[in-house]
Amino acid sequence: MIVRWGLGELAGLLAELGASRPFVFASPRWPALPLRAHGRWSELPSDRISEIAVATAGADGLVALGGGSTIDTGKAVSAETSLPLVSIPTTYSGAEWTAFYGVRDSDRRMRGGGAGACLAGIVYDPELTLELPRAETVGTALNALAHCAEALYVRERNDDADRHALEGARLIATWLPRVVADEGERLEARTELLRGAGEAGAALAGSMLGLGHAMAQALGGRYGVSHGALNALCLPPALRFNAEAAPVAVTRFAQAIGADDPAARVEELARLDGIVRLRDLGVPESELEEVAEAVIVRAGARSNPREATAAEVTELLRSIW
Repeated sequence: MIVRWGLGELAGLLAELGASRPFVFASPRWPALPLRAHGRWSELPSDRISEIAVATAGADGLVALGGGSTIDTGKAVSAETSLPLVSIPTTYSGAEWTAFYGVRDSDRRMRGGGAGACLAGIVYDPELTLELPRAETVGTALNALAHCAEALYVRERNDDADRHALEGARLIATWLPRVVADEGERLEARTELLRGAGEAGAALAGSMLGLGHAMAQALGGRYGVSHGALNALCLPPALRFNAEAAPVAVTRFAQAIGADDPAARVEELARLDGIVRLRDLGVPESELEEVAEAVIVRAGARSNPREATAAEVTELLRSIW
């Protein structure tokens, strides 16, 4: 993976990849990029992957500028066309580091997913995040923090991913409150938070997701709710559930974020945007058992250090409802 900092580095990165006719994914919010695009897709997120793949005919690379949904759309098309993808993230999720993707329709409901994207490069530019609303800032940063926590204790964990996870957790916990406060060090704070998100993405790419993500994915796919907000809610009960099965990993995570009680600290960070309960996101209590059944078959639940039954997941979901 080639990583560059500053949007001005995009043209050079594409040249390094031999991509002179890039097809661009970007919403109308981003009207211009420093390149000549072979084509552009602005309806994002989108589940029209095959249609988009046809539209890329003649392109020799893909560029995705935006948040996780835009980058996931780019990854889905990359997997279908085998074109190399360069991601320019405008949020803090870290989605740019993994070849896995989810496909959502224009209403943000999950319509599928897969793997196999041809990841070629990333361009980070903190100036692109300066106007990111608080909700997206907090939600996507806590999604990245969940990547860090779960990388430390999933069955696929390894020392290299651990290093990225611990550094990412430290940076996110340190700089997210400063970004939200938006005082003085504005660009520095967002640069450091973006660095943390990149470390979290690298941790995810080298390991796997756990139970917290499995709960967030099942909820988001069913109700079309922000993935970041759901991870902010689902990580604390997952940490408490896994504390006995993976005490060393949870302690290391706690130390990285500077907390005696890591679950409580995550809850505190979530409250920076008022993310408190599932009911506030429109999730009905009567359907929690059905959601739990969908959770336990997900890959994240299978990679978790402690097996969770549907009844246990229902109680975890009820604890945050």
